[in-house]
Amino acid sequence: MRFIRRGNLKSIFFDLMSCHTNCLYLCAMRFSEYRISRELKSNLEEMGFKRPTDIQFKCIPNIQKGEDLLAIAQTGTGKTAAFAIPIIDKIQFNRKTPGKDGIKCIVMVPTRELCTQIADVFNLIARKTKVKTMAVYGGVEQDSQIERLTAGVDVLVTTPGRMFDLVSQGFIKLDRIETLILDEADQMLNLGFYKDIEDLIRFLPKRRQTLFFSATIDQKIKKLAYSLVNSKAIRIQISPKNPVSKNVTHAITFVEMDDKRFFLERILKEQEALKFMVFVRTKVRAERVKAAMERVGIATEAIHGDKEQKDRQKVLNDFKAGTTRILIATDVSARGIDIPNVDYVINYDMPDVAENYVHRVGRTGRGKNKGQALSFCSKGEQELLKGIEDYITVPIEVLETNKKDIAETILFSDDGSNNWKALMQKDEADKKKKRKGSGKGKRN
Repeated sequence: MRFIRRGNLKSIFFDLMSCHTNCLYLCAMRFSEYRISRELKSNLEEMGFKRPTDIQFKCIPNIQKGEDLLAIAQTGTGKTAAFAIPIIDKIQFNRKTPGKDGIKCIVMVPTRELCTQIADVFNLIARKTKVKTMAVYGGVEQDSQIERLTAGVDVLVTTPGRMFDLVSQGFIKLDRIETLILDEADQMLNLGFYKDIEDLIRFLPKRRQTLFFSATIDQKIKKLAYSLVNSKAIRIQISPKNPVSKNVTHAITFVEMDDKRFFLERILKEQEALKFMVFVRTKVRAERVKAAMERVGIATEAIHGDKEQKDRQKVLNDFKAGTTRILIATDVSARGIDIPNVDYVINYDMPDVAENYVHRVGRTGRGKNKGQALSFCSKGEQELLKGIEDYITVPIEVLETNKKDIAETILFSDDGSNNWKALMQKDEADKKKKRKGSGKGKRN
């Protein structure tokens, strides 16, 4: 499949694969030089963490001092470790009895997947420290969660609904909380969680540390955030004006809605070695695209809010492990989920919310890796595209298709729905051959 460049699809797939990784991090001191425990230093060394990323370098000392923070950094830059490292160190240093001093830190997040991911990061960094972290979220039975809470926990990573259920039942005590962390703070505040946060704060000690972390934030959300932290809160912004990571090469191509599945099929079949995340707008669309790909022999999995939590987690685990190569997702998976080695993001549908574009394409090009993203934009979605370009402040590169490309891509499909077009084309070609043959006979 050939695109006219102002872009060429082949180069989008391969040119950047051979590029050298740019240095994204400050030449800061090593973690071995930080004032943190020996156990933490050992864990970070084993995890391959030699030096802090930019956001970690800026945040860790301020968190250690007890400052309130509003920290903004691009996705994939290490925000979770930026607060996990100093919080674990603080709890380990001050703790008297492992897990028995009450919950010291609450991390509130918008989704279940992010909840489990952050808890996993805390537990990985906290090995050998005896600092206990657990995830609490809805969609699963609460009995096992209550049992673990009763045994004692230091850090609670949670979604708002289940947390308030367990607070009201008396299983979560908030009187000893020292630090409140809101991750993906813009979504927490913007999508209806502001009242939940206000309710939570009424239960917390007045003397506490509050930390906001997010990849994106606007003036409205910033105002709300500052109303929840103390007046001397420090704002740390690592993001450049364009919030899309420099590690991600991203482009759009104009494709009509009915033709999108043919373009997706062709890309997935021509790039069988790559790992893809395909984003759609709704749960129904996720299942329809999955079914469309299965009809042409492409194995995929879908993740969205209608799936049971255990099924969502299995799909996510299989994709992380490489058992599944292609994951079709709604925006539930666009926020903060860290999946290693995603080569390519396809925006099958343009996102309704401009900032979600940043989160979607941020599933690739994480850490030091390079990544690529391509968006399918129909005529009816061009207003959404305009909003995205206004938000990221730069135009997105366009890969233009011509009529021949579109016809070839549709005919490439073997789902049986367009065989009549192939037959008509073959019939026309046969007629031309006959006409040429008869012409030659007359001249002779």
